[in-house]
Amino acid sequence: MTAPQPRPGIMTMAPYVGGKDTVEGRATVMKLSSNEGALGPSPKAMEAYAKAAAELHRYPDGGCEKLRAAIGRHYGLDPARIVCGAGSDELLNLLVRAYCGPGDELLYSAHGFMMYPLNAKGVGAIPVTAPEKDLRTDVDAMLAKVTTKTRVVCLANPNNPTGSYITREDVRRLHAGLPRQVLLVLDAAYAEYVSRNDYDAGVELVNAAENVVMCRTFSKIYAMGGLRLGWMYGPAAVIDVMNRLRQPFNVNAAAQAAGIAALDDVAHVDATRTNNDIWLPWLTAELTRLGLQPRPSVGNFVLVGFGSQARAEAANAHMMNDGVIPRMMHGYGLGDHLRITIGTEDEVKAVRDSLARFVAQP
Repeated sequence: MTAPQPRPGIMTMAPYVGGKDTVEGRATVMKLSSNEGALGPSPKAMEAYAKAAAELHRYPDGGCEKLRAAIGRHYGLDPARIVCGAGSDELLNLLVRAYCGPGDELLYSAHGFMMYPLNAKGVGAIPVTAPEKDLRTDVDAMLAKVTTKTRVVCLANPNNPTGSYITREDVRRLHAGLPRQVLLVLDAAYAEYVSRNDYDAGVELVNAAENVVMCRTFSKIYAMGGLRLGWMYGPAAVIDVMNRLRQPFNVNAAAQAAGIAALDDVAHVDATRTNNDIWLPWLTAELTRLGLQPRPSVGNFVLVGFGSQARAEAANAHMMNDGVIPRMMHGYGLGDHLRITIGTEDEVKAVRDSLARFVAQP
């Protein structure tokens, strides 16, 4: 007799590995490996979370009615066209499960989010990458990769880990070149950090099309990654599919309560964005002066080039020894880079000081 066997292709998947959060021998570290909100969660969200403790014996609202209403008010959206999930990760996974199967193709940009190909392989679909131009999504290259087997196109905009984005018009051009049966997934996890006039997170296109959805998260600017809370805005037909496929109580009660409170604390979000607006360009300039190669970024992180994989690994070890934790980029095909979250003033200056000592070494 043989043991139960998983679906073909699953054993070829490398499990996703998140950013490190500890350094052996150090009790206190600066974790800058996971793009978490620099100022932590809203005090109002923490209060709502603590208050929910008294009701832990109750099942959560299975439809996230109050949370969807709050999201709708905050962003000017129809709550009926919103579905919530345990992080946008769950929603991205459900979309692939719903619209891809064995032999189908999922298309994404070469340095896009690592979960896109993993989700595809998990259902027997084929992940297809399109080359980027200067670490930026190339719309023409994406469209050239579309075939009769393409079912889903995932676009992280802004993109993690490169920090780049494409304009509203480029996104529209990508959509216009796709067959109507192909679902375009706009993954806008970092949208709240972008202040460019030519950027749109996806609301306009979702409102105009039947084959576009936009995914968002509370893990980044709202700093609630530990609660796993995300949401998606899409056409009514796609929302219906998601509600049929998701688990009945997929978002816990404490996360729902904290999410509603976080949306209400506009001042805290503004402070987090301001922190990023100050320290992202500062760190970029400082690292450039050190002779490193920080990439332009509109997120709450910067991708830094070191010229070679060996030097990037040495820089990572040096920073870890200083108690500063960046993120290595081997899994994204960028082994000669490190990704560094923009933290508080003290954290960002610690990054600069650590890397200044690194480049000064003989």
